[in-house]
Amino acid sequence: MSTTGSVPVSLAEIARIAGVGRAAVSNWRRRHDSFPTRIGGTDVSPQFSLAEVEQWLRDNGKLDSIAGRELLWPRFEVLGSRDESGLAIAEAAHRMRSPRARSSRVALSAEAERLAVEAAKLGRNEGARETFEFLLQRWLETHVRQLSTTPPPLAALMARIGFGVRVGGFDEGLTVLDPACGTGHLVAAAVQECASSGVRVLACERDPALAALASARLEFVADDHDVRAEIAPADSLREDPFTEVRADVALCNPPFNERDWGYEELATDQRWTYGLPPRTEPELAWVQHLLAHLEPGGAAVVVLPPAVASRKAGRRIRGSLLRTGTLRAVVALPPGSAQPHSVSLQLWVLRAAPDGPGTVSPGQDALLIDATRFARTGGRESGPTWEPLQAFVLSALQALDRSDVELPDGAVRVPLIELLDDEVDVTPGRYTPVSAEPSGLELSTVWKEVGATLTDLARRAEHLSELELDGDRTQTTVGVGDLVKAGALSLRAGQQPLDGAVASGGSSVPLLTVADLLADGTPSGRVAVESAPVIAEKGDVVVAGVVRAFKAWVHEGPQTALGPQLHALRVDPAKLDAHFLAGCLRAPSNGRQAGTHASSSSRVDIRRLHVLQLPLAEQTAYAEVFRSLRDFEARLVNAGGTGRKLVDDVSDLLAAGGLGV
Repeated sequence: MSTTGSVPVSLAEIARIAGVGRAAVSNWRRRHDSFPTRIGGTDVSPQFSLAEVEQWLRDNGKLDSIAGRELLWPRFEVLGSRDESGLAIAEAAHRMRSPRARSSRVALSAEAERLAVEAAKLGRNEGARETFEFLLQRWLETHVRQLSTTPPPLAALMARIGFGVRVGGFDEGLTVLDPACGTGHLVAAAVQECASSGVRVLACERDPALAALASARLEFVADDHDVRAEIAPADSLREDPFTEVRADVALCNPPFNERDWGYEELATDQRWTYGLPPRTEPELAWVQHLLAHLEPGGAAVVVLPPAVASRKAGRRIRGSLLRTGTLRAVVALPPGSAQPHSVSLQLWVLRAAPDGPGTVSPGQDALLIDATRFARTGGRESGPTWEPLQAFVLSALQALDRSDVELPDGAVRVPLIELLDDEVDVTPGRYTPVSAEPSGLELSTVWKEVGATLTDLARRAEHLSELELDGDRTQTTVGVGDLVKAGALSLRAGQQPLDGAVASGGSSVPLLTVADLLADGTPSGRVAVESAPVIAEKGDVVVAGVVRAFKAWVHEGPQTALGPQLHALRVDPAKLDAHFLAGCLRAPSNGRQAGTHASSSSRVDIRRLHVLQLPLAEQTAYAEVFRSLRDFEARLVNAGGTGRKLVDDVSDLLAAGGLGV
């Protein structure tokens, strides 16, 4: 057995170690008296000794398909320090590749060094690259709130843009630069996208742990490509280690909104050929840093927050970038493309003039591309649909130097004379209509659809108006808490995923939160199945237990994990009808009665919600009416949205003189 000490692990981590679902681990705990006892945590989120768990799994034959790295990761977590665990992973990667290494390249504690040695041994047995990528991904997920990474699809897109916009082909010995590389996502993507041999990769990262991990990643990438890589642990704005280097392609996802970026000490720096970046515009310092390192004809692609395109403080530098023909294109990305996920970030595409800096004709144009429409329809932060987004952006950029190429909808050439006004605003959405104006024929079709919907609503309203309703009748009710005690239903409260790990695919389910309900009701993310404490199944009644989003419905879709303040009720069909239960629970008066206090942010005590006491046969009749009301409401909301959009479209056409008189 490995030396695991008293490292604590959760039920979700035990499930990953054993290669089973979390429910199986809970079942083992209930059925086997020999299962290790809790050493920490709470009754809801217990923790166990990793050493005891490993021994129990071995003794009970539960380790047949175990991956050794699953046992290893909790020990990295216990190191506590983000930096030490990151450096230990990087050291492990180095030792995987250099088995004869006897000393660490960085200063580590005795436990971290022992762990790096053990991880290296495991990696040589189970696959060095796979083990490193596993540990790196877990490390990034654990510290996601402290780190900003570039998602692989975005990194690949930026690399393709950089090589595509650069003047010249895939010559041998190309140089790629990233002056703020993080863990190396962009430079790794650049190497994989570049078709030439002898690529030279230069990168900087001021965080030693990130720099060490980036260096380890590039070492593995070099196994499949002819690459010479150097990752310098330095602040490239203040202490540029590559002053004399000129790159063919530069890629960067710099830190945003930093105030202490070196404004005072760099005020006379020679890199500011387009103007001194204001103290509040560090992103424009990074832009000029990239340009200072480009070969003539070289290209740079940089991720920037949208405010950089329009802030008053940066207009002089934006104007200078346009006048010299350096800023060639701006791409507005959908929210969720990278951190911060709630913001529609931009890609600035820059190119150094092949013949050296100069001033271009005001008749030249810049390419502005609005790709925000490629956001997924399933929530605010679920990210873009990458394949069509990449195809759209790359298609639009083919027209960068060719006026004869037709632009796709959402991209437009804007003459510099229009951009060089008092604001010098290069926000794509200001110039690019997301879609073409609807034609009169299309509007006529929509009018007919709205008319049909209103006719259907009138029919349903007439049917519902014929119901015999008597507000004076008294009927006994029973609380949800009492129904739970009687075994008529079970109640489970949603929680934040146990390890906070949000998954992008694989064995994962949608994650629904109260914030999603306040938006469009669609889950905004995904979570690993084993990390989801509560999953709603088809037929469960889901209740939002907060006043501002109070509602109840029968879940009809796929399995969905429930976040905090959401509850899943599973009925005994011999005693309760799920639609009858949901209809009773979502009555507004019921929610008000069960609310803890009057504030809209207060919680609803689900156990205090009341349900009519009726025989199952009578519940069915009520359930049908509740369903009819729900359908009526859904169609009413849909008609309202369609009607508002129709009014807006017609108003736009009228304001443009579209009335045939």
